[in-house]
Amino acid sequence: VANFNVSQNRWIFFDLKDQESVINCFMVASSLRIPIENGMKIAVQATPKIFNRSGRFTLTIKQYALIGEGNIKKAYELLKAKLTKEGLFDPARKRSIPANLERIGVISSTQAAGYADFIKIINARWGGLEIRVANTKVQGLGAADQVIRALEFFNQENKVQIIAIIRGGGSKEDLACFDDEKLVRVIAASKIPVITGIGHEIDTSLADLAADVVASTPSNTAEMLSKDKKLEIANLYRLLSRAKLQIERSLDAPKLETKRNLLRAKQQILNQILRELNQLKSTQKVIENLNPETILKKGYAILKGELKLNSEISLETLDSEISARITKIKSKERKTHD
Repeated sequence: VANFNVSQNRWIFFDLKDQESVINCFMVASSLRIPIENGMKIAVQATPKIFNRSGRFTLTIKQYALIGEGNIKKAYELLKAKLTKEGLFDPARKRSIPANLERIGVISSTQAAGYADFIKIINARWGGLEIRVANTKVQGLGAADQVIRALEFFNQENKVQIIAIIRGGGSKEDLACFDDEKLVRVIAASKIPVITGIGHEIDTSLADLAADVVASTPSNTAEMLSKDKKLEIANLYRLLSRAKLQIERSLDAPKLETKRNLLRAKQQILNQILRELNQLKSTQKVIENLNPETILKKGYAILKGELKLNSEISLETLDSEISARITKIKSKERKTHD
């Protein structure tokens, strides 16, 4: 590229040249979707035109792509700075992956290995997802426009919950279509959340920066959009086990309460029996103290008969019975205490 010039923000003129020749080129400013500077090497798709008056030969540029990693990187940085300043990559604009996904829109080449990996992994992890696919080019001239049309279609149809743009690894030139300014703006403006899985883990396109969610590869995209069947089954078993334990505890609770009540009742009965036994022992002791034999053992005697002169009485000791006649009765003086 030489003599690059933008006129009135509407027209672009530049030359394509090599060591031997120069061709004049023209395009409208809206077609400038990847920055071009003098010295860059590009591939173009163009329509030739000859001006009758001058006989000058020109090319009207329809599409173009940068050639060379250095040119691609420079254009990337220029466009990144421009769109960052506009806030297109602001994290506050990002949306998360919708919960309970059922319908996914996929933009990819159905012939590519990345697409095959995506489908294989998403089917292995979780079944029942509806995948709507837009088959597009994912590199080279025209790829960005096809991806843009697919994005616009999914947004107009509004039947999917998220749109996945996937493409396997490749060179910087292969992935350069995802640094297209118009594509980046369409991704940022999408009403439906967009997830990208483009290239290898180390690749970061401007499309990635504009997307709501970024996966490292197409396979990783499938992992992020689907549940792990084995993990979900393990979680289900864990929940069932926890529920079973809670049910068993709730069923055992009345039994434990009944057992506690029985133990309390048993203890109360034992306490009552102990109280009755103590009372019985006290009563038995009183009875034993009142037992005549107990009194006789202490050296006392039991007198039987009428207490009057000349009456016959009997005396009972521990070992014998004695008969006697009363010959004298004498009253005892009782001492009184103040």
